[in-house]
Amino acid sequence: MPARTLGTCYYPEHWPEETWVEDARRMVEAGLTWVRIGEFAWSRIEPQPGQFDWGWLDRAIETLGDAGLKVVLGTPTATPPAWVVDRHPDMFALDAQGRPRGFGSRRHYCFSHEGYLDECRRIVTKVADRYGRNPHIHAWQTDNEYGCHDTVVSYSDAARRAFQDWCAQRYQSPDALNRAWGNVFWSMEYDSFGQIGLPNLTVTEPNPAHALAFRRFCSDQVVRFNRVQVEILRARTDAPILHNYMGREVAFDHFAVGADLDIATWDSYPIGFLEDRTPATEAERARFLRQGHPDMQAFHHDLYRAVGRGRWWVIEQQPGPVNWAAHNPAPLPGMARLWAWEAFAHGAEAVCYFRWRQLPFAQEQHHAGLLRPDSAPAPGLEECAQVAGELSEAPEAGTARGDVALVFDYASAWAWDVQPQGVEFDHFAICFAVYSGLRRLGLNVDILPPDADLSGHALVLSPGLATLPEGFCDGLTGTAILGPRTNAKTAEMAIPVPLPPALPGLDTVVARVETVPASGAVPLARGGTLQHWIEVLEGSAEAVETTADGAPALVAAGKLHYLGGWPDAQALDRILRRACAAEGIETLDLPDGLRLRDTDTHRFWFNYAPEPVRFAGREIPAAGVLWEDRP
Repeated sequence: MPARTLGTCYYPEHWPEETWVEDARRMVEAGLTWVRIGEFAWSRIEPQPGQFDWGWLDRAIETLGDAGLKVVLGTPTATPPAWVVDRHPDMFALDAQGRPRGFGSRRHYCFSHEGYLDECRRIVTKVADRYGRNPHIHAWQTDNEYGCHDTVVSYSDAARRAFQDWCAQRYQSPDALNRAWGNVFWSMEYDSFGQIGLPNLTVTEPNPAHALAFRRFCSDQVVRFNRVQVEILRARTDAPILHNYMGREVAFDHFAVGADLDIATWDSYPIGFLEDRTPATEAERARFLRQGHPDMQAFHHDLYRAVGRGRWWVIEQQPGPVNWAAHNPAPLPGMARLWAWEAFAHGAEAVCYFRWRQLPFAQEQHHAGLLRPDSAPAPGLEECAQVAGELSEAPEAGTARGDVALVFDYASAWAWDVQPQGVEFDHFAICFAVYSGLRRLGLNVDILPPDADLSGHALVLSPGLATLPEGFCDGLTGTAILGPRTNAKTAEMAIPVPLPPALPGLDTVVARVETVPASGAVPLARGGTLQHWIEVLEGSAEAVETTADGAPALVAAGKLHYLGGWPDAQALDRILRRACAAEGIETLDLPDGLRLRDTDTHRFWFNYAPEPVRFAGREIPAAGVLWEDRP
C-alpha cells in the first residue's frame, strides 16, 4: 500500500514570486509531501484569448518540485475568466427561478453549454500538452468541487435542449415517454421531444417522473463533462487523475464520475459542515462545536474509499476556522491532528491541509491556513508537523474490511428529494443515522453502492433504497435489514405493483404510509419510537419488533428483514445489536464521542468529546488519538 503522506493547497499566483522558495522550504520542513496548485488560475495562464503566459507557472512548478514536493496540478475550468464569459454570454447556469448564476465568484457555468465545453477542451489540452510529462507533476485534478454552491442543476436553454436529446435517447418515442411518466395525468402528454421543458416554474409541483429524469440527466452531464477532461489527460500523462468531491453533496452520482478516475478525494471541513450539512441535534451541535460531528468525516471517508475503489485522499482538510458557515469556531486544540489520523485509519493515502497561507484579500480572507496572512505559523501548522513526525510510528496505509455494509445510492437521494412525502425524509440523513448508530457500537462500516458485491458482509443495512437492482437480494448471504421505503418506486417514480417492498420469501406489503412531526412519533413495544416515516405492514411475516399497540414494525423471513419506519436512536441501537449478535459481530458500549477504526494490524481510537474519556483501561484526552495492536 502507498505510504501515508501530508500536503497542502497553494496558490503561487496569489503571492510575490520571491516568497515561493521560502514557502516551499517551509512546506518540506513541516513534513509535507504534496502541494496542489493551479485549479483557479485560468486568467493568469491565458490572460486573453489565445495568449498564454506559462512562465510564472513553469517557475512555480520548478520551485516546488526542486524543493522535493510532489505537485498536483488542477485543470482551471471551475473559474472561467471574464473574456470567456464575453465570448459565451449564455454559458451561465440558471437557477430554478430562471436567474443566471453570473460572473464574480466561481463555478459560473452550465454543464450543458457546448461552447463552454469546447473552451474547456482547449484549455485542458493546452495545460496537459505543456505539463503532462513534467517530472514534478505527480497527479492531476479535474476542475474543482463539482456541485459546490448548488451548481449541478441548471435550467438554462442549453440544459433544456440537451435534456430533450437525452429524453429522445432514453425513451426513443414521445409515446414511450408519456407512458413511462404517466403523462395522461393532468393532460401532460407530449407530441414531440421538442415540447419537453424543464421541471421548474410550474404552477404546482412538476410530475415527479419528469423531475427525477431531469436529475438523472443533470448527473449524466457532470459525468460527461469530467470524462472529456479525463480523456484529454489520459492521452498526455501517466500520472493518476483525481477530483475533489464534497461533504453531503448528492446532486450527481459520485460513483459514476469516479469510474473514470484513479483516486477519489474529498474536501473535509468538520466544523463548517456541523452547522449546515450534518444531520445533528442541537445538543450534538453544542457538544461538538469545535470538533465536528464524530461520524460526519468517517462517513465520507468510507464513502469515498468506495468511490475511489480503494484509493482515496482528503485533499482539503480544515486547519482552523473557515469563512463560509453561519458561525465559524476555531477547532479544539488537537483536532487538526485527529482529523488527519482518522482519515489515515480509514485508508487515506494523503491528507492535504487547505490552505498554506491565509489570504488577506477577496472572498476567503477569514479562512484559516497553516500560516497567518503575515506568514507567521497558525495553530494548524504545529499539529500538521506533529502528524508528519508521527507517520513513521504508525502502520502503512490501508484499512480493514468493515464489519457491516451500508448501501448508499445517489438515485435514491434524488428520488426522495423529488417526492419526500414528509419534510424530514432524506436519503443521506437516514443513511447517516444508521451509520452513526453502527459507529456508536464500535463497528467498522463499508459504504457501498447498490450494485456492489455484498456477499462478503455478514450484516447489510439498506435504508431507503428507492428501486432495488435486479438480483439485489440474491447477493445477501448474511443478515440484511432493508427499509423503510425500500423498493417503493419504479425507476420512473411510480408505485410498483405488486406493492413494495416485494422482497423474495418475505410475506409483507406496505399497505399505507404516513409521515408525522416529532409530536406524532409512534412508540415501540420494547422502547424507542418510529419517527418521521411510518408504514403499515400487512402479511404473515414474523414480527421482530412491534409498535406499542401490536402492529408489526420490523418483520423477517430467515435473515432477511424489512423495517417499516425510521427508528429513533434507542430503537436503532436495539435493532442493530440484535442483528450483530445473530452474526457473532462484537459490539461495544462506547462513551459519547469516542470512536474507533481498524486497519489490518491496528486499532485506532478517536476522542471527539471535549473532555478526556476513559474506556476499557484507556485514557484518551480531549481531541486525542490512540493506536494499538488490533485485538
